[in-house]
Amino acid sequence: MTIHVRAPATTANLGAGFDVAGAALDLWNEVVVDDAAGEPDGEHLGVRAFSKFADPERYTFSFTDRIPRERGLGSSAAVVALGLVAGAIAAGAEPTADELLAEGLELEGHADNLAAALAGGVCLTWDGHIVRLADTTPAAPVAVVPNNRVNTAEARASLPQSVPHADAVFTAGRAALLGAALARGDSSLFAAGADDRLHEPYRAVHAPHFDEIKNDLPEGALGVTISGSGPTVIVWAVEADAVAGELRSRYPDHDVLQLRVVAEGAGPL
Repeated sequence: MTIHVRAPATTANLGAGFDVAGAALDLWNEVVVDDAAGEPDGEHLGVRAFSKFADPERYTFSFTDRIPRERGLGSSAAVVALGLVAGAIAAGAEPTADELLAEGLELEGHADNLAAALAGGVCLTWDGHIVRLADTTPAAPVAVVPNNRVNTAEARASLPQSVPHADAVFTAGRAALLGAALARGDSSLFAAGADDRLHEPYRAVHAPHFDEIKNDLPEGALGVTISGSGPTVIVWAVEADAVAGELRSRYPDHDVLQLRVVAEGAGPL
């Protein structure tokens, strides 16, 4: 038996949706698992995830990585999702998305990324649960991907232990707007919900050009968010072709990826 699974990139936090909101993107990692005894790398995240359901020693693994690593696009979440889904298939199990999330959190640690990689679309997570609010977002994601990498632990360490009450109130209100925007597909609410004072002001140092783009949005863009821990930023566009073209002109040394939010999560091919 050969198992072929793919899992999408993700963009998490979505402005005011810090540690809660994530969306699946049409950039895919894959794994092919063959039913033949091998010597799998026991430290590989995907193999460790696979072992949650099935014995990896009975199989050989071939991973294809297309998602840039340590760029804030959920590469580790995608690999964990690949292993979980492939392992479940190998074991003949049919776990729910919540059950897969519970098995994978020990390895991934970021529920917002992993939820979107598993369930697809735009997801919110809380207390180990996933709710998928929408198949897509009111604006298209255009990713500006610098060459430098960001360590997630270092980026999280830049966050303060407390924030001013006014900033907390501001972000709570914007988070409510974000949820409403996603549920209704409302672009004006989405633009408001993309604003944040809880994490992005502190993480901007790890995301080159975030402030620059935010203060000078390309025509046809609604807003900009830091993707995961950075350094990638997502420019949310209602005119994606024009926005991507302008960003390529501004930042010729970066990868500018014109993406879309996809309804599909990790699953067999």
